Amino acid sequence: MNDETINEMIIKCPACGIEGVAKSIMKELEIPHFGQVMETTLQCPACGFKHSDILALEHKDPAKYVLEINKNTLSVRVVRSQSATVIIPEAGIKVEPGPKSEGYVTNVEGVLTRFESAVIRALKLFDDDESQKNAKSTLKFVQELKKGNGTATLIILDPFGQSSIVSDSAEVSEIPEDELHGLKTGFSIIED
Repeated sequence: MNDETINEMIIKCPACGIEGVAKSIMKELEIPHFGQVMETTLQCPACGFKHSDILALEHKDPAKYVLEINKNTLSVRVVRSQSATVIIPEAGIKVEPGPKSEGYVTNVEGVLTRFESAVIRALKLFDDDESQKNAKSTLKFVQELKKGNGTATLIILDPFGQSSIVSDSAEVSEIPEDELHGLKTGFSIIED
């Protein structure tokens, strides 16, 4: 990956409000199989706030990526743009982009870790019996996948084609038109 720091500044922290302590860095990167991206990082040493994001600088055709999750694919590289929907149908997990969606580069195990963290947060938020039962079942399923036990399907739907699963085992196809229109992008669109 080539990278070039485009902008580095010390700014007011958006979390604690202290002036002149937060470090903002923007870098342009070329990610193999993905293209040009802008990586942004904001860190505040005063309060510990950290935010990072990856923004695609190139638009491609809408694409659907499918990979079987198993013990042999846990290390497969995954690039998820801020506009992509990530699904593991066997676990009943679907994460759609919203206004605060962030892009990330990780591997299949990292995607599972993100889902695991989200389910743990849900367990703390919802205390009714059915929600607890469903969340515990989902959590166990995801944790078993992380250990390399069992199989499931990882699906990434990206209306801007900016995501990728970097593996010869991954299937890449067009998103059917009717499915494409139902996808969220995480961006607000104002129509005349």
